[in-house]
Amino acid sequence: MSEKKIVEICIYEQGIENYPKRTVILANLAMIIWVALGTISCWFLAPVVAWIYLPVAVVVVWVVLRRLVCVDCYYYGKWCGTGWGKLSAVFFKQGNIECFATGIGVKLAPMTYGLLSLIPLVLVIIALVQAVTVAKIVVLVLLLLMSVYSGFISRQKSCVGCKMRLMCPGSTAKGE
Repeated sequence: MSEKKIVEICIYEQGIENYPKRTVILANLAMIIWVALGTISCWFLAPVVAWIYLPVAVVVVWVVLRRLVCVDCYYYGKWCGTGWGKLSAVFFKQGNIECFATGIGVKLAPMTYGLLSLIPLVLVIIALVQAVTVAKIVVLVLLLLMSVYSGFISRQKSCVGCKMRLMCPGSTAKGE
């Protein structure tokens, strides 16, 4: 196993200690809808692709990234914007916060979330080229909306109050 590079801890002291459970529920509901829309998009082209996409998306988002990102986070064992700090504490041993910013997880997360949208978007567009239906158009529009919401709007809201925002490479609120 490779060594993680250790960096200085720089916590945003004004950040939220524990996010409200309402925020956690809404964030997870959005993620579930995003994965469901992605699965439906894949289904339009080939049901077998949907049956591959769904478990891969679920395992990568709720297990793999939790192990690679959340164990080194300030919010390990706490209610972060998604509650995944609590989830990771149930399954994994706590890591080292000094390794958070340089860990493989923070490098893989943007690619993972990008693919979570890109693959279904490409597949639903191919399915639309084959045959235009109202259902495909609705799913495409909803998937685009959820991708924008999850990738930008929801993320911005979470980053503003996050104690890790100063050391997180993916933070949208570093300079605020």
